[in-house]
Amino acid sequence: MQSILLVGAGGAIGAMARFGVTSLVGRLWPSGFPLATLIVNIVGSFAMGLLIGWLARTLPPWQNEARLFIAVGLLGGFTTFSAFSLDTITLIERGAVAQAALYVLLSVALSVLGLYLGLLITRGFPA
Repeated sequence: MQSILLVGAGGAIGAMARFGVTSLVGRLWPSGFPLATLIVNIVGSFAMGLLIGWLARTLPPWQNEARLFIAVGLLGGFTTFSAFSLDTITLIERGAVAQAALYVLLSVALSVLGLYLGLLITRGFPA
């Protein structure tokens, strides 16, 4: 139960932070380019790297709680791209470079395809 609450609380904060960044960037630099999403993905991935690297070096007794609250919850709510980036680097560090490349290719291509198919279904297929 504590794990669910840690993830949920972190996720709520992360989602609100993402909304805040998106709103701010949209006001400061209005354009058709998804700059806010790009910024969130880069910042979230950088923060994930800092967190996981620090946790691995220091091994605090509350490491699992920090991982759940910050990595899974906060950064997961802020951007799932940070988890994607961590999974990719983990595969590379394990020597599974081909699997990492396949994971990146499939994740991007199939996620974009999945979104497109969802839009087609809800909009009605073109005649």
